[in-house]
Amino acid sequence: MAWWDETGSVLGELADRVGPSVVGVEQRGTAGSGVVMEPGKILTNAHNLRGDSVDVAFPGGAAAKGRVVGVDVDGDLGVVAVETGSRPALQPSPAAGSLSLGAPVFALSNPGGMGLRVSLGFVSGTERSFRGPRGRRISGGTEHTAPLLPGSSGGPIVDASGGLLGINTNRLGEGFYLALPADEDLWARAAALGRGEAPSRPRLGIGVAPADMARRLRRAVGLPEADGLLVRHVDEDGPAGRAGIAEGDLIVAVDGRPVTEADDLHDALGAAREGSVTIAVVRGTEERSVSISLGATAA
Repeated sequence: MAWWDETGSVLGELADRVGPSVVGVEQRGTAGSGVVMEPGKILTNAHNLRGDSVDVAFPGGAAAKGRVVGVDVDGDLGVVAVETGSRPALQPSPAAGSLSLGAPVFALSNPGGMGLRVSLGFVSGTERSFRGPRGRRISGGTEHTAPLLPGSSGGPIVDASGGLLGINTNRLGEGFYLALPADEDLWARAAALGRGEAPSRPRLGIGVAPADMARRLRRAVGLPEADGLLVRHVDEDGPAGRAGIAEGDLIVAVDGRPVTEADDLHDALGAAREGSVTIAVVRGTEERSVSISLGATAA
């Protein structure tokens, strides 16, 4: 059998095996896809969800109203509760989170319920970063070349056996796509969302200006230029405010990690252990260290 015949056979088998678990979601004119993650629960992207209820379309024409039970906007994940019947939940592939360049992947989608699509591509990049719906950086994405129609985000990439490798979430120019790896971390977050648990992330309770603005403002008042994030606002009752951080301070490091952009600050806070960080700030010309017990905020 020629390779294209074998490939066609795999695509057909995946359509039969995995297809029933790939759904279309539509809400307020926004169309996307999703997957059955467990009985009665659909996993999709947060950017596909705009309210509390969503239309869910199953392959074969069945449709139902679903209820959004959990959304992680900064992680671009959302879970919808809906009657899934006997449709099987997708299971993670042993290769999820450890794909190598050139590995074949199969993408499935049901854009807004317009019908099942199946395509073949290859991993073209790993550990890619992109911006979530609110602009926060999401790291660890799998880049691949399986063609996808608009409305395919939230659908899966799988291996030849139907094991879930990732959740498609973003298009990169012409012919390249990004998926969130279906690793243990993703499944843990999805399970928490399915239980209605709001994700929380460490917060300082401050607003900051980017490094280029910080340099200009310091230069304007005769202070030496320095790389860092300028504190423009402080919540007096927040963790930073209680620790003595003030408007006009320049954050230059967190736990010894240099900070020159907001992503650096988010990454450092995400890596914090035991609920506290030590922040190096420059106030005027004096550098000082401030220990801060972190708070958390729902995403």
